[in-house]
Amino acid sequence: MKTTGILGGMGPEATILLMQKLLDAVPARDDADHIPLIVHQNPQVPSRIKALIDGTGEDPSPVLARMAQDLERAGAAALAMPCNTAHHYAAAVTGATDLPFLDMLDLTADTLAASGARKVGMLASPATRLTGVFTAPFEARGLTPVTLADDSPLLDIIRAVKAGQPLGQLAPQLEAQARLLMDQGADHLLIACTELSLMTDALPDGAPWSDSLDCLVNGIVAFSKS
Repeated sequence: MKTTGILGGMGPEATILLMQKLLDAVPARDDADHIPLIVHQNPQVPSRIKALIDGTGEDPSPVLARMAQDLERAGAAALAMPCNTAHHYAAAVTGATDLPFLDMLDLTADTLAASGARKVGMLASPATRLTGVFTAPFEARGLTPVTLADDSPLLDIIRAVKAGQPLGQLAPQLEAQARLLMDQGADHLLIACTELSLMTDALPDGAPWSDSLDCLVNGIVAFSKS
């Protein structure tokens, strides 16, 4: 199987969750049946929130480019990055090596289109809206994002997850944000921040939803076995 290099640490728990999901995705009978990974767990990547929302942070691009090169030297056959917002800097990653990049945004848009979703409620960092990272993938597949007029509560939840606040305390807040999106006409919810991927149990019962991290998992498995 082919080895995927993971640009991780954004955040650290999300990277670990990706690895666990990849373990669970394979009906393995022995160690050798699992997906091979090289994981660059680098929580020192400059904050995407500070760079894109606060406007005070360092550009993450040079660090991400070096990580991509490190992974190539380590033997990765492709690259993947379990952070939606960091895909704003995908050009720095793809420009640093000749390795294929498993784009989580395209994989997610493909999954949504196949599900029949049309109006997608975005449970995401405001940075994804500000940078428009989903705009082209969605437009190419006839998808319309539904966003909240005030998405600062979502950012508060994301910051709290990064700070280690118990997820159970945050769950009612995420559920409330999801219901607001449904009230605005969303026919499908999308977890589009990998911190929120840790909280899918908080989504309203019966609401159709997808998680961009799951879409990346499926893409990595498909690449590894191709």
